[in-house]
This record gives sequence, C-alpha cells and structure tokens, in this order.
Amino acid sequence: MPSRINRKFFFDTVRLTLFGGALKQSQVTGLTAILDTWENGYSANDDRWLAYILATAYHEVDTKMQPINEYGGNAYFHRMYDINGSRPAKARELGNLSPGDGVKYHGRGVVQLTGKKNYADMSQRLGVDLVGNPELALDLGISVRIIFVGMTLGTYTGRKLGDYFNPAKDEWVQARRIINGLDKANLIAGYGKQFYAALSYTT
Repeated sequence: MPSRINRKFFFDTVRLTLFGGALKQSQVTGLTAILDTWENGYSANDDRWLAYILATAYHEVDTKMQPINEYGGNAYFHRMYDINGSRPAKARELGNLSPGDGVKYHGRGVVQLTGKKNYADMSQRLGVDLVGNPELALDLGISVRIIFVGMTLGTYTGRKLGDYFNPAKDEWVQARRIINGLDKANLIAGYGKQFYAALSYTT
C-alpha cells in the first residue's frame, strides 16, 4: 500500500516556504482537496506528479488554492476566445464556433479549463454537464478532478505527467508543456520542488 502524506509536516512546510508564514482556511481547504484526491485514487503514482499538480494549481489561481475565473472580463474573453473576436483561428481551435462561446467558455478552475471543446471533453470524462453549466468548473471538487484528469491523461496539450516524471526522467521545467508551453516554466518548476520537499516525509 502506498505511504500516506504526513499532513502536519506538509502544511507546516508549505506555510513557511510557499505561503509567507500563514495559510487561510480557504487555502487549507483547497490543498486538502488535492491531497485527498491523490490519496483516494492516484497515490500509486510518482509523488512528483502530485507536487507538480500542486505547483500548477498554486500558479494558476494566484496562490488562492480555490477555483477562480480567468482574470479579465467579458470584453477580454470575447476578444481572445470568440469566433467574432480578434482571434477567430484560436476560437475555432477551442471549439468556440458560435458567437458568445468565448465568454461562456472562458477559463475557470484550479487550472484554467478554456474553450467549448475542452468543456465538452471534460463533461464526458467526468460525467458532469460542463457544457450546459460551465460554472460547475468553479466547484472545488469538480475542478480538482479536472486538473487530475487533464494532467495525468494529457488532455490539455497531449503531454502528461508521466512524460516528464518517471524512473528515467526528472524534468521539472519541461513539465510546463502539459499546460502551456514553457510559460513561467522555471518559476513553476521551483514551486514544484518546494511542494515535493513538503511531501517527502510520509507516514
């Protein structure tokens, strides 16, 4: 049986190394949801996977550890993601084929699920109607399931955690390609290593 995370050590460590000495209850709740999901279904895998999931969420939600709406607003979402916006090719890539889809399917979650195609894909994988109810991507439990499925199966970019963390690889910087090219890759790699250190003491 895989070892269990020493929660006291984990929280004591990340409080100091990643959260400036203090954790809000909402941050504890979000972190706990990720740890629980790992232990309840994924813990036979490499602990570096969990560390990088935590690092990705930490970055994507600006340390809040709760699902958020992508920063911006409706005018920004229309411009960036709508078929009638400034980037129709990107809109088509995201499956936003009808006017209004850019706003409706803007980024949400602990990792930014964006575009009707991706909402539809996760709807099928999770058995939740995210197309009809995109706001469900802001539910903590659903959002945590989305980040685990997306990063372990490689549904976002075709790259997955196992491509970068396995017995032969330890690629903290390149792992950013799972989500978004190499955007902020070194920064997030650093967060990942700090989370991994906090996971190193198991029970």
